[in-house]
Amino acid sequence: MTARWHRKKGQPAWLMGVLNCTPDSFSDGAKLNVSELVFKAKSMLGQGADIIDVGGESTRPNAEPVSLEDELARVIPVIQALPSDAVISIDTMKAEVMQQAIEAGASLVNDVSALSSDDGSLAVVATSGVDVCLMHMQGTPKTMQETPKYEDVLAEVIRFFERRIDACLAAGIQRKSIILDPGIGFGKNLEDNLTLIANIDKIKQKFALPILLGASRKSFLGKITGSDIQNREMETAVASAVGVFCGADMIRIHDCELQRQPLLVASKLADYKRGAVC
Repeated sequence: MTARWHRKKGQPAWLMGVLNCTPDSFSDGAKLNVSELVFKAKSMLGQGADIIDVGGESTRPNAEPVSLEDELARVIPVIQALPSDAVISIDTMKAEVMQQAIEAGASLVNDVSALSSDDGSLAVVATSGVDVCLMHMQGTPKTMQETPKYEDVLAEVIRFFERRIDACLAAGIQRKSIILDPGIGFGKNLEDNLTLIANIDKIKQKFALPILLGASRKSFLGKITGSDIQNREMETAVASAVGVFCGADMIRIHDCELQRQPLLVASKLADYKRGAVC
């Protein structure tokens, strides 16, 4: 099933639009009601988003955990109200949220803990047969940016994916259902983030699985240019475009309207790349 998430030659990278149903997300947290969130999702779809990533628990640095009840109350009514033909991803670390979101219409699980935070997550994904994005994170959202440290960030992220892919396969999840996300900004310093984006091709070559890149508005961009969180769309476009040129198949973004055209150009350039030049 997930063969479709490989970017195909002649086609642009897949766009995953971020729909934060949280009041405290790092970039666009707000107390929006269901109708406002659905309107926002429909707008992103109209601007070119292929997937709507619905999340009810902020994973920004220093974020506090959210109760199961609160997370369900935030995301399930929204998923139920989205258009029936929309491709919906559920951004969660909780097995019960995954299960109810799938029943409500989600067809992709996006877990920043790579199905390791909740013992029931592997079984939910395996039983349901949905696609899953496994992300690398050092630590937890509460602690991840305190003292991130690696000997070799690329090698360590690759080893992490090897272990999590093995765990998924052992649980009955099909390899073709797996997407990998190197976790930009999740327990990484500036150099770690840059190394991972510039070497996406190495991860792609190792696993031959679709790669998702989420660099949108991240703080490492501001460290380079000095821009604040609301003024990083140009930086987002460059980082995302480089990621696509180096092999990323899917880009997770906040502003679909602004980012769609730069990613069309990056995808076209990637079609003409010969060999691994990143």
